[in-house]
Amino acid sequence: MQVSREGGWSAMGAMMGGTAIGAWILLWSLLGLALVVAGGVLVARVVAERRRSESRQVREAESPGLQQARDALRLRYANGEISREDYLQGKVELED
Repeated sequence: MQVSREGGWSAMGAMMGGTAIGAWILLWSLLGLALVVAGGVLVARVVAERRRSESRQVREAESPGLQQARDALRLRYANGEISREDYLQGKVELED
């Protein structure tokens, strides 16, 4: 960079060196921020998928009798044999 006779930076020297360095700092800062955000999103998706798979495993581990009772409740509701309130109450009771 060049120093002008007045003791300050010349316009050409300040523009070429200072701005280029500032642009690189900004670029790398934004790249770093993007990587941190992408990593956070990835971690959140992995955690959510694990929770979903654990809940599926719990459902699959239920007794066959409980599964049959839920199926029968759904079938009776689908056929119109029971009201919505009765279906929801039965569903809550089977979850406990």
